[in-house]
Amino acid sequence: MMTQRSARIRRKTSETDIDVSLAIDGGGRCRIDCGVPFMNHMLELFARHSLMDVTIRAKGDVEVDYHHTVEDVGLVLGSALDKALGDRQGIVRYGAAFVPMDEALSRVVVDLGGRPFLVKEMSCRKRKILDFSLDLVDEFLRAFTVQGRMNLHIRQFYGQEAHHSYESVFKAMARALREACGMDPREKGVPSSKGKI
Repeated sequence: MMTQRSARIRRKTSETDIDVSLAIDGGGRCRIDCGVPFMNHMLELFARHSLMDVTIRAKGDVEVDYHHTVEDVGLVLGSALDKALGDRQGIVRYGAAFVPMDEALSRVVVDLGGRPFLVKEMSCRKRKILDFSLDLVDEFLRAFTVQGRMNLHIRQFYGQEAHHSYESVFKAMARALREACGMDPREKGVPSSKGKI
């Protein structure tokens, strides 16, 4: 019988107060309120398509800008995923997904092998959606990658509309992680020649 793979983490600083709970083997249920509407939407998509149950409550100094909140949500979500994975015994470890969204197409490949690294290439050159700077997605992804101890490669091949482009990225990331976090019935230990992740 598989143990429950879930975690709850709270991080409070002078800039943000963030509470995240995550269950890997969920049904895609979510309650997301991070005070940044675009990120709320992207994280709802992430939960739905990864089939993880995710709750995020974040308060930050958004009157200054969105940077601290977006980055710290990435930190705490990555930490929750890492904790929920435990020693990563029996996981598939690798995952990949192509996801279209209207005229946009993205591919995401992930390795949960414990070595943080992010590669992100976007064809869409738009810089903003309403008042949200899309550069902040990089801050979220770097924090999520480091704290989640994963190697994450993102390539958005084409797409003119920024919302479609980033939606395809978050959905592909969700699907890739859904695969990588899955349990491999043939894997009796940790999926690494080192014997440890």
